[in-house]
Amino acid sequence: MALVSVFLEILRRPTIGDVVFDLMVFMVPIWAAVLVGIVVGWAWKPKWVNLNGDFLDSTANKGEKNKSIMVFPQFAASMPSLSSLKWQVPTCISWISDFGLEKEQSSLPSVSCADYSSSKMETEKSSLVNDDDLKHLHNLVEEKDGGPAWIHMMDRSTTNMSYQAWRRDPETGPPQYRSRTVYEDATPEMLRDFFWDDGFRLKWDDMLAHAETLEECPTTGTMVVQWVRKFPFFCSDREYIIGRRIWESGQTYYCITKGVPCSSVPRRNKPRRVDLYYSCWFIRPAESKRDGRLTACEVLLFHHEDMGIPWELAKLGFRQGMWGAVKKIDPGLRAYQNHRSSGAPLSRSALMAQVNTKFSVDSLESLERTNSTSESEHQVSMDKPSGRGVPKFLLVGGAIALACSLDRGLLTKAVIFGVARRLAKMGKRL
Repeated sequence: MALVSVFLEILRRPTIGDVVFDLMVFMVPIWAAVLVGIVVGWAWKPKWVNLNGDFLDSTANKGEKNKSIMVFPQFAASMPSLSSLKWQVPTCISWISDFGLEKEQSSLPSVSCADYSSSKMETEKSSLVNDDDLKHLHNLVEEKDGGPAWIHMMDRSTTNMSYQAWRRDPETGPPQYRSRTVYEDATPEMLRDFFWDDGFRLKWDDMLAHAETLEECPTTGTMVVQWVRKFPFFCSDREYIIGRRIWESGQTYYCITKGVPCSSVPRRNKPRRVDLYYSCWFIRPAESKRDGRLTACEVLLFHHEDMGIPWELAKLGFRQGMWGAVKKIDPGLRAYQNHRSSGAPLSRSALMAQVNTKFSVDSLESLERTNSTSESEHQVSMDKPSGRGVPKFLLVGGAIALACSLDRGLLTKAVIFGVARRLAKMGKRL
């Protein structure tokens, strides 16, 4: 009752300013007590809270096999949507399990290519990102992957770019995102190098804290890189081990990046490793909205990942931060164009972006049709009965021999011949 009386007395102040000031003074001790309770409670938390990395993170999606967020790169490559959300989403949500009083500083292990034989490395790296990944990306581009329909989310534009985004929710697994961006006055080769250049990305992507090349294959252009991305204070940093490779067909580029296993880099509690990561670009020339000439560049992006954040909160973060993050890409691209035009030397990752595997789209589609036909034929053959047809002459001959041996009248022989004919017809069907 004492608190109620104090509160009523504050409301009786003669001016609004006095009321607001007294309310602030009244609330400060309460909020201070809440914050002290959170800090003390977290400092004395039981050990089971951190079971399997982040206990509360894993239980936030209890009943869901794959908990996940999908953040567009032009996000991960480009969009860390949760960054723009850090002042919009309350920090008292259940995923505060990643919150820490002190940021854990740990050295990031690196792997030297000298630790492996060159032949073994090339074989292993080529198998990490292979032709199956190319076929899957091609089917996504052509919308022939068999997934659910895309739901339109956004359509925005600026002077130098236009942007559209879609989302879909598969029956199993995390939400999937698709975007289409058209950049004016840009070439496919420039955008290919721009997205691959980790050294320059550190200058424009404010969520990328660390980027390091672990392995590379100069023959196929396959790379294994390590990223550490920063997130708001209630969510610990995330580590990515990414395999990536580029296929080229004319001036069209299929750029694939995905999470890959890496036993040589041990897991740590912080930064927390993201295993499920898929982010791929399809880049080709496009008509400019200004004059209709092929001076623009179209980028289709397909992205999903599992950062251990509940899906609904992830969707909220994506909706709130999507456009703000996408708008930051264009200034980064223009700065990269100026950097390249100044004659600055290419970084190692940009040089690797130019090592592409050439292929023909027509040949790929023909191969897919052939595989689809052979699979259909195989399925039909599996559906047919495995037994062979009974030869007709064996049935009829056997009936004649039986009729002659019995010799018990015309009726018996007629019955036997009738049964033989019926069996012969059944033998044909078998």
